[in-house]
Amino acid sequence: MTVLPDPPVPGAPAGQWWPPVAMTADWIAAHAEDFDVLHVHFGLESFSPEQLADALAAARRHGRPVVYSVHDIDNPQLVDQTAYHALLDVIVPAADRLITLTPTAAAEIERRWHRESVVLAHPTLIDDTLRVQRPDDDVIRVGMHLRDLRPNIDAERAVHAAAHAAALLTDEGREVAVEVLLNERVRDDEAAGQVIAAADHPAVQVRRIPRLSDAEIEEWLGELDLFVLPYRHGTHSGWVELCYDLGVRVAGTDVGHIRSQHPEDFAVVDLDDPMTLAEAMRLTADAGGTTSHAALVAERRRERRAEREAVRAAHAELYASAVAEVSA
Repeated sequence: MTVLPDPPVPGAPAGQWWPPVAMTADWIAAHAEDFDVLHVHFGLESFSPEQLADALAAARRHGRPVVYSVHDIDNPQLVDQTAYHALLDVIVPAADRLITLTPTAAAEIERRWHRESVVLAHPTLIDDTLRVQRPDDDVIRVGMHLRDLRPNIDAERAVHAAAHAAALLTDEGREVAVEVLLNERVRDDEAAGQVIAAADHPAVQVRRIPRLSDAEIEEWLGELDLFVLPYRHGTHSGWVELCYDLGVRVAGTDVGHIRSQHPEDFAVVDLDDPMTLAEAMRLTADAGGTTSHAALVAERRRERRAEREAVRAAHAELYASAVAEVSA
């Protein structure tokens, strides 16, 4: 099986894949002999429903099956989901195969579009050179990355909740350190100021940073005990996958199907009730047990390597079946 790179986007910097050229009728017509299966993951919002329908029709005319991974039932980059859902109403019924990450998402897809999905785990996001070293002390280290304050991040409420939760634990005699990362460049400077003002407890620090590399994110996450995911809406999260790889528990709002990705490591919190976040911090501190963090990460590396091979094999089988069905 050969996975081809995304075709270059005219006028875009090298490495930029959006808007996805391969999901256009003209590109499919010109390159139908160059590929066997078109697998779409993201980027639907670049098109109108009519343009998307034209691309799907072109793929069908040229006998090329379309596989769609339904990662986002709600788009985290948007507030109003109406236009995005209209695109899903085009591609979900028309795709030859559907993939999603969780059984609960598959159930929602079945309920809304009457289509079955193949549930495949998200492969590991880190390579085998990873080395994780967590500080050996009694401090409960909590992290939150608000990035550029995209629409689905409930940033100010999350930092307020973290400050109140830190106060509760400090009053109990526990030592807690909450680090909130916020990009230097954000979508709303006023909102960034409100986030900084919300960190009104000495245990909560907001740090403005340039965009981190993948390696820097892994290093930062690997030192945490708990990562807070304060989403207003969403479906699945790569952060949850990365935290699982790194042996970091997640506390997050109950939106979409995020808690279904790794439910054993996910604590649901209510940002209007800081007690729930304080309890997630307590449970994290008390969950060490007899297995060291290094041993946990090593075990997960073995598990995830095997899972990655199984997911690759499942994709290959799914592609082959889609090609055979369209060719029949």
